[in-house]
Amino acid sequence: MTVKEIVLKNRSYRRFYQDTTIDINTLKELLELSRFSASGGNIQPLKYILSSESEKNALIFRNLAWAAYLKNWAGPAEGERPAAYIIVMGDKKIKDSFGHDPGIAVQSMLLGAVEKGLGGCIIGSINKDSLRKDLNIPDQYEILLVIALGKPKESVVIEQLGPKGDIKYWRDDKGIHHVPKRSLEELIVG
Repeated sequence: MTVKEIVLKNRSYRRFYQDTTIDINTLKELLELSRFSASGGNIQPLKYILSSESEKNALIFRNLAWAAYLKNWAGPAEGERPAAYIIVMGDKKIKDSFGHDPGIAVQSMLLGAVEKGLGGCIIGSINKDSLRKDLNIPDQYEILLVIALGKPKESVVIEQLGPKGDIKYWRDDKGIHHVPKRSLEELIVG
């Protein structure tokens, strides 16, 4: 696959084949991509929790909110939930702010997931206090993002932003997830 093909396949998938497992070594391979990615000042303040165990996954799942624009959908049903998670944290003993590092690291891991035939979703809507308690995460780590991973069970279609400029993603009656994107010309200033 070309870089463009990988980027186009790297959508926010929210429904997965839950029974298609992802082993811990695959998660470590994705994390290795993060390790080799850029870090502001080369400080490397990010730390991670990896999960591919159903019990731990259930604890993580219950602390996440899914798809804000889909008002009548509470998230993936049992059988469609992620097979694995990577919790992205900042180590406050190394640095007290984390800049763009989480975005760079997560994008690297998600592109690697696509290369492996997987998909994911970056989740920022997290009940951090509850997740910290459920997983006994020490206070030195600031919970930043959660990556949900699995074999995608849904189709995601990129389409041109409509004339009304509505950027909200939506699902049609066949369950296909539609994501409006601004045109290239609209992004270029001057």
